[in-house]
Amino acid sequence: MNPHREEYSKKKISVEQALSMVKSGDMIWTSYNGLEPAAFMSKLHTIAPRVENVVLRHAGVYRPYPFVMDPACKGHIIPCTGFSDDYTRAMHDTRNTWFMPAHLSTGFARAGLEETGIDIFVCMVSPMDDQGYFRMSLSVIAEQEAAEMAKMIILEVNPNLPQTNGDVEIHISDVDYLYESNEPIVAFEEGAPGEVDMKIGKYVADLVPDGATIQLGIGNIPNAAALYFMEKNDLGIHTEMITSSMAKLAEAGVVNGKKKTLHRGKIIGNFALGSQELYDFIDQNPAVWLMRGSYTNDPYVIAQNDNMISINSAIQVDMMGQICSESMGPIQYTGTGGAADFAIGANHAKGGKAIIAIRSTAKKGTISTIQPILTPGSIVSISRNDIDYIVTEYGIAKMRGVPVSGRVENLINIAHPDFRDMLRAGAEQYKLW
Repeated sequence: MNPHREEYSKKKISVEQALSMVKSGDMIWTSYNGLEPAAFMSKLHTIAPRVENVVLRHAGVYRPYPFVMDPACKGHIIPCTGFSDDYTRAMHDTRNTWFMPAHLSTGFARAGLEETGIDIFVCMVSPMDDQGYFRMSLSVIAEQEAAEMAKMIILEVNPNLPQTNGDVEIHISDVDYLYESNEPIVAFEEGAPGEVDMKIGKYVADLVPDGATIQLGIGNIPNAAALYFMEKNDLGIHTEMITSSMAKLAEAGVVNGKKKTLHRGKIIGNFALGSQELYDFIDQNPAVWLMRGSYTNDPYVIAQNDNMISINSAIQVDMMGQICSESMGPIQYTGTGGAADFAIGANHAKGGKAIIAIRSTAKKGTISTIQPILTPGSIVSISRNDIDYIVTEYGIAKMRGVPVSGRVENLINIAHPDFRDMLRAGAEQYKLW
């Protein structure tokens, strides 16, 4: 028998046995997004009666696990995230969820962990190959660092995962225990962009030259931009999230990486999340590399891509160019993620641009997303110093090299007409000139 298979057999346990390893006061770190270890997380609440103050660090969950949603788990199991999700938002008022502010490039992997450490790292992986390697097939945001720092590593082996390339391997010799599951992996179809999204997408595409290297966020506006990118040539990708729309661009030959100045010909990201078609595209695809978030999101690394174009969205912007992309006032809604990382990196790249694309209104047209000042308590996700352009369905507002008075005028011009008088009055009130 292959010695790696023998070791596999010796380390194989049940998920219940894996849960029995958890003790009071432990810090558990799990793999993220499409790699969330669903078999472990769906049963984690069962140990609540016997433990206290177990912190589980994640980056947003995709299912309503009882350990998040059941108030009886309060004080026993504490969800801690760097990116709020529907379920942690719903439970915010119970005070049983923690939020960890951090840039993805620096904080997701090591924020506070030098002091707290990781007791158990639980990671979903693809099945082991003949050389004894498993693959963290859909995310290495901070998984490799967690594996290196953890006192114990437990793997959830799932045959539904694709096989991917990059800094994704973990060897059986580094694993303490493993169990098998057949849970469906997180997958979703992207929505169809609406008329407003398409207008914004067209303006964004006008700012992207042939041969550029792009970073796209998730949502209808980036999807709309991607549709217009179908008319481009020789695009490259260096991104945080590899999306379904990126896979379509690559399959259409629009993305080929021929003009990239870093990792020529490769699609670089730190996680992939989207449709089954995306997972089929990245499966055993040598052109796609998943690399640690501390690498892909390092502004110094990003800036080595000439013509690097960062395209993200936001919740609110103010007339000085400050960007809030993660909170509703002081209430956390999502997370900082890599928005600032890529804006800063693009700003330092030769020919680079940092773009924020946002609808001009929210709540069915009743609120302007452009405000004289951010709602009190709002989190500044991206500094006004790091944005080049803000785009709405009404046009493009230039920020780089423009004084506050010019920014005010440019942003009023792309605001919804119903709110332009309010913005002018606000600029006077707050002496924005």
